[in-house]
This record gives sequence, C-alpha cells and structure tokens, in this order.
Amino acid sequence: MALELLRRGASVTITARKPDTVAAAAESLALEAGVPASRVLAVPGNAGKAEDREEAVTRTVEQFGSLDVLVNNTGINPVFGSLMEADLGAVQKIFDVNVVAALGFVQLAWKAWLQEHGGAVVNVASVGGLRSTGVIGAYGASKAALIRLTEELAWQLGPKVRVNAVAPAVVKTRFAEALYTGREDEAARAYPMKRLGSPEDVAQLVAFLASDAAAWITGETVRVDGGLLATGSLA
Repeated sequence: MALELLRRGASVTITARKPDTVAAAAESLALEAGVPASRVLAVPGNAGKAEDREEAVTRTVEQFGSLDVLVNNTGINPVFGSLMEADLGAVQKIFDVNVVAALGFVQLAWKAWLQEHGGAVVNVASVGGLRSTGVIGAYGASKAALIRLTEELAWQLGPKVRVNAVAPAVVKTRFAEALYTGREDEAARAYPMKRLGSPEDVAQLVAFLASDAAAWITGETVRVDGGLLATGSLA
C-alpha cells in the first residue's frame, strides 16, 4: 500500500514496532518507488500505545506539511479456535489494537489536519468481519467493529473527510501465512478466481479509495476477496 501510494505521488509515513525493521522498509520503499528517501518517513512505535500514535501523526505533519490520507492497517490475531476457551486478556488486546487504536489514529489525524483541510481515511478490515469463520472469532468480531466504526465515522466526519474500509480475504502476507502455508492450492480452490490475494490487489483498491477518483464514496466497505463471499462460505 505504501509503495502504491508513493508511485501515485504521495509521500508516506510507515510505522511498526521494531526500529530496524521499519527503517529498512522505508529505505527499500524509496528505492523501489524511485523517490528520494525524504519522501518516506519511518516512525517506530506500537499502534496500541497512545504516545506512539501521537508521535507518528506529529512527525508526519512536521516532515510533509500535511496529513491528507490515513490508512489504518494494524491488525493482530493471537486468539484461534473456540471463544469459550479464549483468554479474555488476549481478546481485549485484539480490540484495543484493531479497533481502539484505529479510532485513536483518526482522532489525532482529525485534530492535526483533517478537520480543517479534509482528506480520506481507509481502514483495513477483513471478510472475517462480514461472515463467521468458526476459528478466528475474536479477530472477526474486531473487524466487524471496525466496519461499523467506518460507517459511523463517515457520517460524523463528512463532508470534508471520507472514511471507507476494505475487506480482504486471505492475502499472501506473513500475517496470513498460517492460513495457506503448505496448502495454498487447496486454499485457493474455494475462490472463484482460483488464487489467493496479493498485496498489490489490496493496495490498488486502497489507493483508489484514498484518491479524488472516489470523491463520492464514503462509509463503504469494499470486499477484495477473489469472489470468496459470493460463494456463500468462508470454508
């Protein structure tokens, strides 16, 4: 997503917990996009911590002079299986990071720039927030909450700020490896498109929703799932 936005002319801030990792990612992004290193700001921090969110927003406005687009792409999922056996502390952490932190970022971006100047927010949800899976229930419930939050924010922040969400199915990232490693062909058979998603599939949709080409779209959750939900099942 950051690479796609860079290629379309944006400057980007990326944030992640490990300083070395996020710094290396920023360097790689600038090289791959063919842009000056100054166009990519790396801010180490934990999205679940208010002070780290504030630092990311503050440094973005300081370096680039604006904050026109916010992409909430943080997600954790430490709880699998029956919710009857789930550790409630872990469930609370899922909601703190996947939902509360997203709202926290929106609040900060609103106060720092969006309220006066307008812009766009794109939240990364999941098809698991649209239909039950039986195995990632806490994660799915958090993404359902993020989808509902998207609708509420679209109502409250319009007309200056558009707020939309994307709902991917399984995309081939490290986060989702456990869902397809060693069985990718089997997993892909459930999809009408007969393949799993790529990061680029999601990135291009996010970039569209962030752009002026989506000027009359807000409060929407767009599936990018290779047709999976059209089959009526997540199995």
